[in-house]
Amino acid sequence: MLDVVEQSGCVITVSRTLSGLCNSHDKKDLQQEAGSNHPGQADADICGSLVLGDNGPWSCSGVILDHSLGIVMCHGAIFAPFLCMPENAIWADRQLLQAEDFSVDLHIQVQYVADGKAKRKSGLNKDTGANNLQLGLIPLSNQGGVPSDIQQCQARLLLVVPCLEFHKTLSMLFQQADNWHFSSPEEEQESVTLQKALAHLHWFAVLQIPAPCVPSMDTLSCMQASELQKGKTLFTCGSPFGSFYPDIFINSISKGVVSNLAGKGNALILTDARCLPGTEGGGVFAVQEDCLKLVGLIVAPLCWKAGEWVGLTLVCSVGHVLESLEQVLAVCKNSLCLTLPQVTQHTVVNPAPEQKLISAVVLVECDRSWGSGVLLNPRLVVTCRHVVAQTSSVHVYIHGSKRYPVAEKCRGRVVFMTQLASPYDIAVLELEESFYRVPEPILGSWFSTGDDVSILSFGAFGKSCGPSVTSGILSAIVTVDNAPVMLQTTCAVHGGSSGGALVSTHTGELLGIITSNTKDSSIGATYPHLNFSVPISVLEPVLRRYHYSQDLQAFQQLNQASAAVAAVWRLQSKPVRVLHSRL
Repeated sequence: MLDVVEQSGCVITVSRTLSGLCNSHDKKDLQQEAGSNHPGQADADICGSLVLGDNGPWSCSGVILDHSLGIVMCHGAIFAPFLCMPENAIWADRQLLQAEDFSVDLHIQVQYVADGKAKRKSGLNKDTGANNLQLGLIPLSNQGGVPSDIQQCQARLLLVVPCLEFHKTLSMLFQQADNWHFSSPEEEQESVTLQKALAHLHWFAVLQIPAPCVPSMDTLSCMQASELQKGKTLFTCGSPFGSFYPDIFINSISKGVVSNLAGKGNALILTDARCLPGTEGGGVFAVQEDCLKLVGLIVAPLCWKAGEWVGLTLVCSVGHVLESLEQVLAVCKNSLCLTLPQVTQHTVVNPAPEQKLISAVVLVECDRSWGSGVLLNPRLVVTCRHVVAQTSSVHVYIHGSKRYPVAEKCRGRVVFMTQLASPYDIAVLELEESFYRVPEPILGSWFSTGDDVSILSFGAFGKSCGPSVTSGILSAIVTVDNAPVMLQTTCAVHGGSSGGALVSTHTGELLGIITSNTKDSSIGATYPHLNFSVPISVLEPVLRRYHYSQDLQAFQQLNQASAAVAAVWRLQSKPVRVLHSRL
């Protein structure tokens, strides 16, 4: 099934000769607008969030939409260095860009695998050169040719268009106050702002190469993003580091799930599939009617928030991009003839198992901060002690289901918190209203290392677009006296996830309550894929006792954990007896 994914992937490289930008007057204007003081690069321009040399080359990933006509799509930011006008004026005011808007000596190359499958080779004689990983649009090294199974051809630029619905949603989610970045803080220049990054992230380029590319392939099948549900499996295809070492990296596949959706028709998709710089413009695929179809294009593979690595991949719905293209083609139909793929749609029949529980995951707002929680019955929410410990005002947002798309706000009252000495970071809230329409979670009774699990929480985005889903496995079960006392997973856990649900991917059962990820305080690094949960088997006896007695004293058992359990949660190893030397 993955053959269609690999056969659609390609790498795009853009450059120009040393002599040409447009003309000397335009070049001077561009330098005055963008600045040219990047150390180590002669006559360099700062365009948007990229630090760019005059001539490139720059590379990213792309998708061959139509093999018979040679139609290729990629991210439009790769063409930013070659504009003949100041970038700020271009991105803000234009509805489309065509070849005449760029340098007259623009040189575009596309690399793809002729038979659809790359034969990975070592390429020991290649000069890997120096690389600048700014937003993943990678400058080429001085490579000596390409491997025999990778075809290379020249392409022509047809047009570059914006996806306005994606841009609208992007601007709503990524606020300057939240300190978002699309590359690591170490890589970004001080002059780069979120507004500059957002200026070109919603632009996409359409190219044409000699056809047919892969004779056995025709038009790539596409699907509407509106069919996606959180937790649905996605596959991404991109070439890490762009055209650097294509014989090793071209068309690499990654697998993840839909973490979140936003915008009209799900114009913006977030996935936890692991992507790297250089994969921008690569395809994102989902299963529809037993086959993989293109559903999106990678926009930014790494996101940072307030210095914390989020590790989600930002994706634009391909249906929205094609819709924007259709509108543009209607205007310039006399000068450009282009047939676009049809985007199919059908009704979702079988929702993912975790969909049963996602409506029970709530946002717990405490003054200016927030965390997550799980609605265990119509009025009872379990969350973490540290989420509610420093507040007197608690509000809970229940997102419910598609029948109730707008979150309902309800005041909550803290009725129990574990003591600070307790290793279990747990609090219980009672709501002022009852929510009978939200199905109660099914509590799990069995844990097995290696099982597929999901985390449902309001990490990273808060109440902007509902609970997020991240996928992984149950990586460790820590026991004391043969009873589970701590669970570890490889799912991504971000700030705001505390109190969220750890769920079995296959059964939808609640397995635990998320308490934290891991942070190395000595260097300030956060590790979202190493995290800890309180097993539901710890909470189940007290919940059962409370259900029958309605006595809050039932929860006091959580304050009576043994010293061995406390040592586990303090990440302390068991004392080891030191053998005395006989010497």
